[in-house]
Amino acid sequence: MAGFGPKKMGLHGGPREKADMKSVKKLFAYCKPYFPSIIIALFLALVGAIATIVGPDKISEMMDIITSGLTQVAGIDMDEFMSVVIFLICLYAAGALAHYIQQFIMAGVTQKTSKRLRTDINKKINKLPLRYFDTTTRGDLLSRVTNDVDTIAQSLGSTIANLVNALVLFLGVLIMMFTVNWILALVTIGTSILGFMLMFIIIGKSQKYFSRRQQNIGEMNGQIEEVYTNHNVVKSYTAENDVKKRFSDINNKLYENNFKSQCLGGLMHPLMGFAGNLSYAAIFIIGVALILNGSDAITFGTIISFTIYARLFSQPLTTIAQSMNMIQQTAAASKRVFELLEEEEMIDESQKKVHLNENDTIGSVEFRNVRFAYNADKTIINNFNIKLAPGQKVAIVGPTGAGKTTIVNLLMRFYELRQPRLIINGEMTDYKVFDNGKSIRIMVNDNKELFINDEKTKYHISDSDNLPKNKILKFNQDFNLSADNEDISYKATIVTGNDIDYPKSYGFAVAYYGYIFIDDVPTKSMTRENIHDLFDMILQDTWLFDGTIRENLVYNKKDVSNEKLDEVCAAVGLKHFIHTLKKGYDTKLNNNLGLSEGQKQQLTIARAMIKDSPLLILDEATSSVDTRTEIVIQEAMDELTKGRTSFVIAHRLSTIKNAGIILVLKDGDIIEHGNHSELLAKNGFYAELYNSQFAQV
Repeated sequence: MAGFGPKKMGLHGGPREKADMKSVKKLFAYCKPYFPSIIIALFLALVGAIATIVGPDKISEMMDIITSGLTQVAGIDMDEFMSVVIFLICLYAAGALAHYIQQFIMAGVTQKTSKRLRTDINKKINKLPLRYFDTTTRGDLLSRVTNDVDTIAQSLGSTIANLVNALVLFLGVLIMMFTVNWILALVTIGTSILGFMLMFIIIGKSQKYFSRRQQNIGEMNGQIEEVYTNHNVVKSYTAENDVKKRFSDINNKLYENNFKSQCLGGLMHPLMGFAGNLSYAAIFIIGVALILNGSDAITFGTIISFTIYARLFSQPLTTIAQSMNMIQQTAAASKRVFELLEEEEMIDESQKKVHLNENDTIGSVEFRNVRFAYNADKTIINNFNIKLAPGQKVAIVGPTGAGKTTIVNLLMRFYELRQPRLIINGEMTDYKVFDNGKSIRIMVNDNKELFINDEKTKYHISDSDNLPKNKILKFNQDFNLSADNEDISYKATIVTGNDIDYPKSYGFAVAYYGYIFIDDVPTKSMTRENIHDLFDMILQDTWLFDGTIRENLVYNKKDVSNEKLDEVCAAVGLKHFIHTLKKGYDTKLNNNLGLSEGQKQQLTIARAMIKDSPLLILDEATSSVDTRTEIVIQEAMDELTKGRTSFVIAHRLSTIKNAGIILVLKDGDIIEHGNHSELLAKNGFYAELYNSQFAQV
């Protein structure tokens, strides 16, 4: 099962966390194309807020008309009363309409943003190097694409406009309250200060739980994905209890952080509600006291309007509290999404002009001084050199960890060889000798100061007497320095293979990581797509997608006839089985079809035969089939490899006896090579591996 690699996981303990406003700013910048729509929505939110603010003042006027009419013989002035009522109806209708249109606009902005995020993430995934997927679980990646994007969408749909509406409402109500009666305004504000203080305390304590919750969701998705993908392995090792315990641990953490975040977040609403209700009581007590003391500044209508203003004053505070709650969730989700979008991409190759046509490729392959390490502290491939003739069948064998699959990864450019780097005075630098096909420019002045690409460096070159002064020097492909296109006597030391200590003599050396050539063309000068078109690849792990047998066989290839399908399926031993199916090649692949692992592998081999590329990679291609099926497939692959340069990675050495050359790898080096008979005759490491497979038979 895939484990949890070195990922950005687990925020456990540590100092109190705050909302990552950098991520929120990135989100706002990301929404820039929709700013006109957002501005219109905010304007409508402003209109709705103004309608809400003006309403209580008109209600106060209406209540004063009623109380005045009740104390007069003439009664209530219905004309004046109805004019206020009609004004209120129009006012609130306009506010409701503005609010609806604002919600409609923001719904469109939300969906466009989430759609664009998912599209950009999908594009980003296609640009990420294989290294990222080797160190990140699929579940965590899926969580970023689904849960985190959904969280952002929900927040955008409600938070922005509601927050602006609340702020305008808050300020407007504040102004209106002080305009009507400053004493009651202070009473209302005083009772609300308590709610404010508690809100900020809760926000400060709850953010860490929101961040942890998002991380826990990613962990849980990763654990569920890997367990159910490898369900048979879990069962066969009776690891259910360990899996349950691991799931339970993650689930408990998710429950704990979810519970705490929701509990703390849920406190905001009742606390703000309590502050609002407290203000109602205080307004009536102080208002009645002022009326009894003979104050002319207060009427019954004033008290009624202030109870509405108190509700409106606490309402934006509650909205602001909820918006802050959503902003915290948005900050946590945005951070994870933009972490993915800002991951280092593979180098853009749109400017590369070199192209090998698969119909014209003869298939010669050369590894020249190749050195590679997944991590800086452990070299996997050491000074690997081999030149393969066109059409040669090459088997690569060796113990686990010897570098067999790494060679294929480098050949296909799933992983990149580092470009040659300059070593100055025994110190490895980040200066690339050849960057995007251009040589580095070097100049030494009369003071022996070193300039690289026209910029002064910290280095002095003490053995620069052999170098021309104040002239631009460049490295050629053999790492000889030249000045004005003329060779000079100075040649840099080339560090390759197992060299660890860089030359200590003052001057230049070059850390060389090698090249891989196809038909004498460096793979670095070709696009990855061009390289992939040149290869058929059959892996140990079968991959079939949701679709028909035909769609799986002709994958990404057009105009494949039934006769061609019959030919390749007969070669791999599947023709009879497919013709027994009711719909034949149009049968949909699903669990009900009951394909065995061997039949799935046969389908992937048939897919490669249909693609018919000039080079072939077989990585343990027959490991999932029985002996009888292996014989059928082996015969098909022997036919498939004729005239094509083929790389066969195998642990079952009986499958590569007929290989033209067998490379025996150990610790990243070729320790033996030859054909099967020659290697057995040497009685070396290959013979030991071969004989060990039959020792206990």
